[in-house]
Amino acid sequence: MTYDENMASSMVVLFSNPSIWAACIAWTIAQFTKMLCGFYRTHRLDFSYLVSTGGMPSAHSALATGLATSLGITIGFDSAIFALGLAFALITMFDASTVRRAAGLQARLLNEIIDELFKEHHFSERKLAELLGHTRIEVLMGAIIGILAAMLVVSFPYLTAK
Repeated sequence: MTYDENMASSMVVLFSNPSIWAACIAWTIAQFTKMLCGFYRTHRLDFSYLVSTGGMPSAHSALATGLATSLGITIGFDSAIFALGLAFALITMFDASTVRRAAGLQARLLNEIIDELFKEHHFSERKLAELLGHTRIEVLMGAIIGILAAMLVVSFPYLTAK
C-alpha cells in the first residue's frame, strides 16, 4: 500500500469513527444551543457564541460525555477505554464547574475593581473574560446533550460502516 492509499484509508477510518462523530456533534449542538440562548436573552444573533466558553449549556461537558457514552456503547461499558473516557469526562465537568467557574468569578470582581479605579485614575480599559466556567446545571445540560448525541450517532450505522 502506498503512502497516499494508506493516508486515504486512515481518513476513511477516522471519519467512520462514531466516537469522534458523537463528540463533535455534541459540541456543535451545545454551541448552537448556547447561541440560541443568547439570542433569546438579547434578541440579537451573536455568532461569537459558537466559539465561546462558559454559558448554557457546557459544550466541554457535551463533548466529553458524548465521547465517553459512544465509547461505552460501541466498545463496552466494562472496557478500559470507556473507563478512560469516563475519567476524562468527569475531570472535564469538575474543572468546568469549579476551577474555571472560580476564575470567571474572580475576573468579574477584578473588572469591578478596575472600573472603580478607572473612574479616578488612568488605567487600561481592557477587561478580563468573565464567562469561563459553568454552573452545575450548565454542566448537567451539557452532559445530557453529550449522552443524547452519542446515542443518536451510534444509532446511525452508515456512520460506522467500514
